[in-house]
Amino acid sequence: MTKSQPLSIPVISDMFAAHERIKPYIHKTPVLTSSYFNELSGAELFFKCENFQKAGVFKARGASNAVFGLADDKLEKGVATHSSGNHALSLSYAAGRRGIPCTVVMPRTAPRAKKEAVKGYGGRIVECEPSTSSREAVFAEVVAETGAEFVHPYNDPRVIAGQATCSHELIDQIGELDAVVAPIGGGGMISGTCLTLSNLAPGIKIYAAEPANADDAARSLKAGHIIADDAPETVADGLKVPLKDLTWHFVSNYVSDIHTATESEIIDAMKLIWKRMKIVMEPSSAVPLATILKNKDVFAGKRVGIIITGGNVDLDLLPWLNS
Repeated sequence: MTKSQPLSIPVISDMFAAHERIKPYIHKTPVLTSSYFNELSGAELFFKCENFQKAGVFKARGASNAVFGLADDKLEKGVATHSSGNHALSLSYAAGRRGIPCTVVMPRTAPRAKKEAVKGYGGRIVECEPSTSSREAVFAEVVAETGAEFVHPYNDPRVIAGQATCSHELIDQIGELDAVVAPIGGGGMISGTCLTLSNLAPGIKIYAAEPANADDAARSLKAGHIIADDAPETVADGLKVPLKDLTWHFVSNYVSDIHTATESEIIDAMKLIWKRMKIVMEPSSAVPLATILKNKDVFAGKRVGIIITGGNVDLDLLPWLNS
């Protein structure tokens, strides 16, 4: 797929096909509960722990679906992408499993842990400045040089179909839910969630959670069109990128609301999950809980699924160490 080709909206059969395709390469991640957080929130919470996923993040699903769906004649030149980290390392993981080259454009400010993971999986890093415009410009040069297949971090039907398998697993594991909350940056996970739930469980409300410092998706939903910030600053480094046309389709049609959390609320929620649930997760993954605790009236008395999207955090730079 190249940027010049029209993008098709994935359908539920694409999710089922992805589910079968990626089974050998991903974990069926556990769902954890916490009586402490149930009491604190007034809701019954179910944490879908994609921090235990291959490559430590849900993006292994979409990346694996894209890589293992490639035709043989596409393999020699490999794959390429731009990413702040998690899609980069996930694509490197999937490409390594299939034995093809992978080049990723990453901001020079991306977390060291994520850069090390990319290299560990065999990916090649080309650095750019920490803005959407810089990463896209540098990436264009990489594609011209390598001829690699572009696997967009989120605005790609193959990626969305792969991410959609997460909520399919969740409802299979837990059954009936009233709502699901997932983080939103570019919208790959929330789009996959919308794809699955709108078809298989349309009664479940879908909420997105976003940093207040990078609230372009929330402003887009209110405005009725995409608003793109170029280089927002937030501790939730995985949620800095803007929506694109495919993800906007799902967000605008299926997301009930987008709630935001401040930097301190995100850090407090992250620290609380580490303390009470004993799981390693990154700041982006804490945004859903932060918004639930901030909007208790919305979720009180309901069964709520929360997608903990990843656990790739630099342990030497935990956000509360210097706060």
